[in-house]
Amino acid sequence: MSLAAILLEELTKTYGERRGVEALSLSVPEGCLFGFLGPNGAGKSTTIRVLTAMLRATRGRASLFGRECWRHGASLRREIGYLPGDVRLYEWMNGESALRWLSRVRGRDLRREGSELAARLALDLRTRVRQMSRGTRQKLGIVLALAHHPRLLILDEPSAGLDPLMQAEFRAILRERAAAGVTVFFSSHTLGEVEQLCERIAIVREGRLVADTTLHELRRRSGHVVEITFCNPSDAAVPPPPFLRVTSCKGATWSGVLTGTPDDLTRYLAGRGIADLSIGRPDLETLFQSYYAGESS
Repeated sequence: MSLAAILLEELTKTYGERRGVEALSLSVPEGCLFGFLGPNGAGKSTTIRVLTAMLRATRGRASLFGRECWRHGASLRREIGYLPGDVRLYEWMNGESALRWLSRVRGRDLRREGSELAARLALDLRTRVRQMSRGTRQKLGIVLALAHHPRLLILDEPSAGLDPLMQAEFRAILRERAAAGVTVFFSSHTLGEVEQLCERIAIVREGRLVADTTLHELRRRSGHVVEITFCNPSDAAVPPPPFLRVTSCKGATWSGVLTGTPDDLTRYLAGRGIADLSIGRPDLETLFQSYYAGESS
């Protein structure tokens, strides 16, 4: 059995009396496209900084490929590509000088690999950082994170500032890396990106893990969203059945969440005059917001 690429065991990080993360346990398999989600202040950045050995855990353990992050930080950094949420580079640099600098740091010439990535992202390596837009700086950050072909990619809001065409190309690059066995662990607020890219997700809220699952399983557990419009408004005035949680009643229309099965609902509605009926899975925005707001467990 292969080791987990990332293993968190009761990870806790505090800043004096302030909590970063608390008793966070998580396992990310190698070669996985893994989304790490949560509202601002949930503990995502703290977790990433512990993984990259920029912070030391207060309690618990964080390991990459079986090695403890803080103790083996120097050697592990050779196997990691890291893209921070706010890419900062010297303004006098351009892409070519940044790649020369990275080659010295990594101990091998990465200019060819970097140039190939830059071409795919439509990045002109001759442009100086001071002249770059936010999206262009993000492209350069991506190139610097990926050029040495790391075993693990840790990405914080990686597609911020990229236009839709470049987002699609970037996702294609990440899929190729994952297919080759690279683990991709990224934090994102772009729910469409999560839906198109992730195999598994974890959601943190207030420093604690509230979900660790696949998107398919998350949708399955969430039930169905329904909207029912009765022909007779008086039918909407009666209490709903126990397997239907009505969140809104406007005139003759119920909107809510079906916790039972569609068969339960259709049997209940048999014989009632129905002007309109829709049953579907909640969209990602609804699913994640319920976790962010603490409505799910």
